[in-house]
Amino acid sequence: MSQALHQSTLTSVELIHRGKVRDVYRIDAERLLIVATDRLSAFDVILPDPIPGKGRILTQISNFWFARTRHLMPNHILDVPLADILTPEEVAQVEGRAVVARSLKALPVEAIARGYIIGSGWKEYQSSGSICGIPLPAGLRQADRLPEPIFTPSTKAAVGDHDENVSFEAVINTIGRELAEKVRKATLDIYAFAAGHALARGIIIADTKFEFGIDDDGTLYVIDEMLTPDSSRFWPADTWRPGISPPSFDKQFVRDYLETLDWNKTAPGPRLPAEIIEKTMAKYQEAYDRLTAS
Repeated sequence: MSQALHQSTLTSVELIHRGKVRDVYRIDAERLLIVATDRLSAFDVILPDPIPGKGRILTQISNFWFARTRHLMPNHILDVPLADILTPEEVAQVEGRAVVARSLKALPVEAIARGYIIGSGWKEYQSSGSICGIPLPAGLRQADRLPEPIFTPSTKAAVGDHDENVSFEAVINTIGRELAEKVRKATLDIYAFAAGHALARGIIIADTKFEFGIDDDGTLYVIDEMLTPDSSRFWPADTWRPGISPPSFDKQFVRDYLETLDWNKTAPGPRLPAEIIEKTMAKYQEAYDRLTAS
């Protein structure tokens, strides 16, 4: 098993933020260095045990999707070698898990596309018959495919807090109608493209979360990570059955384990057994191998 990176330690650039998974450094006024560590968060809590190599796989999967969706939406990735920014020792620390990106103003919304009903959406549907104010047909079962994908935004919570589903009108009130509609269209367009690609390789993308940012001219970019096992639910297409929570290639495996514990889903999180860590890494690797297969 490769050595895990729980936290990056770079001095050539200025640390400006440590998120649930990513460490963000400022290179200059126009550029950021974003490092995907091996930290794992579940229920918005950073767990004490990292998943060795996870950050590299997240970065490779994101870069794969960024390259293939440029025709739908520009992204924040810049083609700048790490060696132009960092010392050789620092490059060795973060190689394969760091990208140079445009410095953009992040929008205060999590842009979620759902093609299937599961998770918080399933819970909301059971109580109200809708998700984020969108009425859905009666009689849907857990993990059912929706009649068409829907945009179900949420708040962007601080580390340790929980995101909350909100209506499209709430997004309009926050960022304005024109930008909100652009975000919704981009979210659904990218999801549709990616879902088709993945399904042809035996993976159902049940739902996924995007983040967006704008530059000084108001141009919209997709940022952060994209269609990874951390930001999506990936199900094996051959074992999907409505009515049950399907097995997955994502961190739902860890969530399911944590649900068996006597834990109130607040920090500090519980330690993970070695078996859970190894199986989680194997699931991330299989997701990458399947998604990037030609």
